[in-house]
Amino acid sequence: MNDTRYAIDLAYRGTAYAGWQRQPNARSVEETIDTALSTILGEPIKIVGCGRTDAGVHASDYVAHFDYAGQLPDRLLARINRYLPDDIALRGFYRVPPDLHARFSAVGRAYVYRISPVKDPFRTDTVAWLPALRELDHDLMRRAAQLLLEYGEFATFCKTNSDAFTMQCKVTESRWSFSAEEMTYHISANRFLRGMVRLIVGMCLQVGAGRLEISAVRQALDRQRRLPKPLSAPASGLFLHQVQYPGRGQWSRIS
Repeated sequence: MNDTRYAIDLAYRGTAYAGWQRQPNARSVEETIDTALSTILGEPIKIVGCGRTDAGVHASDYVAHFDYAGQLPDRLLARINRYLPDDIALRGFYRVPPDLHARFSAVGRAYVYRISPVKDPFRTDTVAWLPALRELDHDLMRRAAQLLLEYGEFATFCKTNSDAFTMQCKVTESRWSFSAEEMTYHISANRFLRGMVRLIVGMCLQVGAGRLEISAVRQALDRQRRLPKPLSAPASGLFLHQVQYPGRGQWSRIS
């Protein structure tokens, strides 16, 4: 019997994990789901995710795929969610074309980064706390975010030791929204570099605080060099918010 390819729609809170990707000596989201699926299906299952998220980063929309030759059991979604810890939730299983690849077939991804000026003990893992929020120049932060739309390469905002084959990214959205309780950074692109969003958020915070000139950011992007004192925002406020695929709305849901 030939394998059938299935996609999984899921979400997770990344606080307790060393990131999505399986680690030799640390707990990962990938390994946790692999173990659950393998236990219920009775054979080793290896899922492939749509991308890597760092330790402590969350996903409100994440897609993975796996191949399986047998018949998926009834009530698989309910069974596996009972097996998984509370900070991982599978939302659906879908039968997809055999060439669908969770990572390489994705045509767009969107992240949000959330910051609050108020310390909230019920949201410490999912919203970054920044007491000086009201002292930042919001207009400068908007301008810094808008600047990214003028560029197509982002070595400036890539962590060192990255294995990326290219620094090219097509950024289609880069903006801040502000309210009395929270400020949120929104960014969408066809792909992202390692640590890119947190470095961009850190840059915008430095610009808003008057510690970094927009002209210096432009110069770094023109030369594709790192900023002199890059700031990576804490992982807690970052969410993978959306993953886009051609025809995703037509995937055949089976559980």
